[in-house]
Amino acid sequence: MPEHPNWATLTEDDTQPWHTLESRVLVAGFRTVYEDRVRLENGVETLYQYRPRGPRAVFVLPVTAAGEAVLIRQYRYPLRATVTEVVAGGVERGEDLHHAATRELQEEVGGVAAEWVALPGFYPQPSISGVIFYPFLALGVTLGDTAHEATETIERVVMPLREAYALLDSGGIQDGASSLTLWHARAPLQARGLL
Repeated sequence: MPEHPNWATLTEDDTQPWHTLESRVLVAGFRTVYEDRVRLENGVETLYQYRPRGPRAVFVLPVTAAGEAVLIRQYRYPLRATVTEVVAGGVERGEDLHHAATRELQEEVGGVAAEWVALPGFYPQPSISGVIFYPFLALGVTLGDTAHEATETIERVVMPLREAYALLDSGGIQDGASSLTLWHARAPLQARGLL
């Protein structure tokens, strides 16, 4: 599967205006947090806390052959709320992005896609994290059995594409990465006459 052209631009700059003087791990684990002592361009030294670059995630908008969007309603513990999202998940160490997207589609909604379209990647929280998100549009999706992880509380929701975009436009999709995935998928869907 080809990558989106903008994925190659999601790299560090050749020159850095901030100089790292010292780095230490504040929190180790799944969501590792670093604290660096840095010297800014103007000579000022400061402390900066962030999550490292490296972790990646995929986001998938599945669309069936009948032109239906397949979304999920997932309970998110930090919010203490259930939110509507696209399919998403982390990329495992050494895993290809397309493989991760295919795996997450199958696990979360039991989906298999006939066609994949890579969408523009993005930084979800560049002020505090080096994480990169890679969205996809999955077309001609057929649905089967899911394979949710023990920590996932997920409901599969199938609706007409126009209804999904009405939900997006009204603010009913409150997850930022899901919103941006839907936004980037709009033009390819329109070009195919699906929206």
